[in-house]
Amino acid sequence: MAFLNYHHLRYFWAAVKEGGVTRASRKLNVTQPTVSSQIRELEDALDQPLIDRDSQPLVLTEAGQICYRYAEKIFELGRDLVDELNGHPAGKPFDLSVGLVNSVPKLLAHRLLQPALGLPELRRVRCFEDRREALIEELVSHHLDLVITDAPQPPMRKQKVYNHLLGESTVLLFATERLSAMYRRGFPTSLHGAPMLVPTQNTSLRRSLDAWCRRKGITPTIVGEFEDPALMKVFGEAGSGIFPALAAVEADVRRMCDVRVLGSLDDVVERFYAISAERRVRHPGVAAIADGARYRLLS
Repeated sequence: MAFLNYHHLRYFWAAVKEGGVTRASRKLNVTQPTVSSQIRELEDALDQPLIDRDSQPLVLTEAGQICYRYAEKIFELGRDLVDELNGHPAGKPFDLSVGLVNSVPKLLAHRLLQPALGLPELRRVRCFEDRREALIEELVSHHLDLVITDAPQPPMRKQKVYNHLLGESTVLLFATERLSAMYRRGFPTSLHGAPMLVPTQNTSLRRSLDAWCRRKGITPTIVGEFEDPALMKVFGEAGSGIFPALAAVEADVRRMCDVRVLGSLDDVVERFYAISAERRVRHPGVAAIADGARYRLLS
């Protein structure tokens, strides 16, 4: 297998980018023969002609076009590495890759991301949903910039990750007008036997809801369990049952769904965290989310 000399590759990349060997030599502050010889050595190592030397201006062969595309990616990654280690320079465009644990409500996720979405340097945001364990693996592999979750990540043996509290919210119960009229009087005792839509058991909100029911001495009839909070709201709007949602997104829930607030889980508080692979956050998008969330969550 041929050994790729990145020094030779840089000379080739500069020649293509500058539009010729002469311009590249001026940019690199070396002689023209030096640039030409470095490109020839790269061609010898790859056993492929990269430049059509019978053409002026500079014309790439098919192999040269492929080589240049890869060189662009390689040196862009190099610049990203330096930026990552030294902090992102102010004003430089960046991408933001976010992992969202399945149980995080979509309305809340959008609100938490708003501080980063408003940054002029943001080129694009990528959002991925999955289980917490899978997202943490992507985080420590540096495929994600942060993970937003409803519970802090316990200490890990092999890799360190850091929890940043974004904020907290109380919890409300929502229902259609018909169900609200049926169960509002005598709340929360009236919920005994009432049809309830709940998150799956692996979520923080489900554990909190179950504990609240035990404290109140009530046993609702669970008619649906949902991993996706948005789907749970769809069933709730259709009148299938009473469902919980964060007080922080009450206005959004009522605007998007034809439901009423039935009551409050008076002593239940849900907390949300950003998990990063670094203690001191350097990524400007992650920093904006961490700085702005505690105000936006409760606004």
